[in-house]
Amino acid sequence: MKKSTAIKVSNVSKSFGVPHEKRETVKSYFVNPFRRTHKDKFDALKNINFEIKKGEFVGIVGRNGSGKSTLLKLLAGIYVPNEGGVNVQGRVVPFLELGVGFSQELSGRENIFLNGTILGMKKKFLEQKYNEIVAFAELEDFMDLPLKNYSSGMQVRLAFSIAMQADADVYLLDEILAVGDAAFQQKSLEEFKRLKKEGKTIIFVSHSPETITKYSDRVLYLKEGEVADIGDAVEVVDR
Repeated sequence: MKKSTAIKVSNVSKSFGVPHEKRETVKSYFVNPFRRTHKDKFDALKNINFEIKKGEFVGIVGRNGSGKSTLLKLLAGIYVPNEGGVNVQGRVVPFLELGVGFSQELSGRENIFLNGTILGMKKKFLEQKYNEIVAFAELEDFMDLPLKNYSSGMQVRLAFSIAMQADADVYLLDEILAVGDAAFQQKSLEEFKRLKKEGKTIIFVSHSPETITKYSDRVLYLKEGEVADIGDAVEVVDR
């Protein structure tokens, strides 16, 4: 049976204005308060086209500044394209800035309910999933400590484990596991592999060729804001 389309990106371009001139003094403002600051345009993405089927595991690769994070933010609806269209079917959960809304003064336990609520989860649901979240994060002995006492890796693990409970059709991952240890990275990717078998669509950015080729059905290669290649993971990475 032919798989339905989960994501379709058509002729998408995204640019940002870059300020070119700054007012040097307060006096200059009063002399000419309506003078406009000239802006140069930076083209982050240029005429991007691709489709991703439901249930695909797709990796995105490219050098720093090639547009990977910008593309994920377009898919998440955080950015709006200057040209073209982005069509994503179903609910999207972006693993882009994990832990947004965490309170460093509250305990890990309290932050589960705080962050889960921000992600749209009900208190009763979080109560039911609490032990599962803590176990996946491997933080059983730390839940009553203030978050400010957690390492960055511990905070990422907690945020990741909370976000994993959000039911979605499409998951967007932007190097989110770079802070975690290798064992936790492996466990997390295996969890997404399981979600793929359930028909979920996973798009992820990684700088690890081994990870990309192991988990991706296909790879999209961005170069200077353009799609340089898209296809079989091993073939694209080896080029």
